[in-house]
Amino acid sequence: MLNYLWAGMLLVGIAYGAFTGNLAQVSEAALESAGEAVTLCISMVGVMALWTGLMHTARESGLMGQLTRMARPAVRWLFPDIPAGHEAQEHITANVIANILGLGWAATPSGLKAMEALGRLEDSRRREGRSQVPEGAASNEMCNFLILNISSLQLIPVTIIVYRSQYGSVDPTAIIGPAMAATACSTAAGILYMKIRGRRKRT
Repeated sequence: MLNYLWAGMLLVGIAYGAFTGNLAQVSEAALESAGEAVTLCISMVGVMALWTGLMHTARESGLMGQLTRMARPAVRWLFPDIPAGHEAQEHITANVIANILGLGWAATPSGLKAMEALGRLEDSRRREGRSQVPEGAASNEMCNFLILNISSLQLIPVTIIVYRSQYGSVDPTAIIGPAMAATACSTAAGILYMKIRGRRKRT
């Protein structure tokens, strides 16, 4: 669907430029944007390598394990229907921690593993006759995890800082405070919705 949306916007822009006699400016802007995209990708690769390396170091040193254990009570509170000690809890915890630290790239693998583990959990419930979720549909835990992941509380918005630095911001880190406030509100709203929906489901 997104491919159709992007293609449609490009075609509309080109058609509008041709209709208004600005097709040359459209072509020039497209070429300039392509060059900026390459430069930005190179910058992001460096930052991605730095933070992914730090994440790997934290994992090897045991820091991620300690943070995961500290966050487990919160994860159990957010996902009470996941059995204690289930592999999904570890993956969800790692994803949440990576997102909080602004490591979206490092959060993606653990997020995918969490969804796979939640899928296997629902399959086992279905085999035992304890699931009301139709085959192929997302479970309640999957939906809640997506809500939590999308709201994404961040202490250090690395990607935005890099964008601001790339485009000449005088103080790229000035976004940290507003980003923390905005993501804290979105996460609080997501958690509130999860709990209200979970309570209605049980009643």
